[in-house]
Amino acid sequence: MITVLSGGVGAARFLQGLVQIVPQTDVTIVSNTGDDLEMFGLHVSPDIDIVIYHLAGVVNEDPGWGIAGDTFHTLDAFARFGHDTWFSLGDRDLATSIHRTHLLRQGRTLSEATAEIAHAFGLDVTILPMTDDPLRTRVETPDGLIDFQEYLVKRRAADPFRGIKLAGIEDAKPAPAVIDAITTAEGVVIAPSNPIVSIGPILALPGVRQALRQTKARVVAVSPIVGGDVIKGPAAKMMKGLRMEVSAWQIGWLYEDFLDCLVIDVADAADRARIEALGLDVVVTDTIMKGMEEKAALARCVLDAIRKKKP
Repeated sequence: MITVLSGGVGAARFLQGLVQIVPQTDVTIVSNTGDDLEMFGLHVSPDIDIVIYHLAGVVNEDPGWGIAGDTFHTLDAFARFGHDTWFSLGDRDLATSIHRTHLLRQGRTLSEATAEIAHAFGLDVTILPMTDDPLRTRVETPDGLIDFQEYLVKRRAADPFRGIKLAGIEDAKPAPAVIDAITTAEGVVIAPSNPIVSIGPILALPGVRQALRQTKARVVAVSPIVGGDVIKGPAAKMMKGLRMEVSAWQIGWLYEDFLDCLVIDVADAADRARIEALGLDVVVTDTIMKGMEEKAALARCVLDAIRKKKP
């Protein structure tokens, strides 16, 4: 079994490549839920849905979220009644959230609801929310704390970034299968996701970093940094806001206590020696996932790194 710690679009594209060469039944995905929000009275899980839509082959590829060909009649109708519609959910996307909310109100856990939704989309992968407990990422700005989706979507990440707070972290625990998925895996992958708001909340849950340090599996990360920047999203701005280097080396530094190997892009080959000085193996390859062929090639490279014998 390959266990992947996952954020949004970058992780979903990597997973598209992984399931080309590993049976879906052998893949477990631990998804960030710090980005979850309530919209129109519905529980929306953006990172979980992005992964499901990518693997089901229905995603709107251009933005990397939502369902291809979706309509927005319901959102337009909400606007008529004066509702704020800055978070753009299409009609079929809304159906996913309506069903999730229905299951949660019946007393199902987020893990159970996620499994049912993934099955309805024809998937055989196991998708685990990082926690079944309420936990929300809030962004620190000069004007105070704001919810992550408001920062990212409504305000287009325009505010200066000062850090994050995880509301509910004191009472949150990993979803029941998360620790076992790490400790019993053949290999663990940290997907090319934002290290601050996608992977960071997963690592903040009690026992997760310890499980990563103690697992007998090789732990391999794919750097989301390419040539000193990111392909998509606000990770570079967030790292700068925390006075970090925007570099592959910084990714290795953030994960060095549990990481065995870092996969970096050819554009960052000059960082290899510095990363190796952290005690990590380094693999240099093309990490830009332009199409399915490149996604599968990156996944093969990661699997090769996993299968190298752990000291």
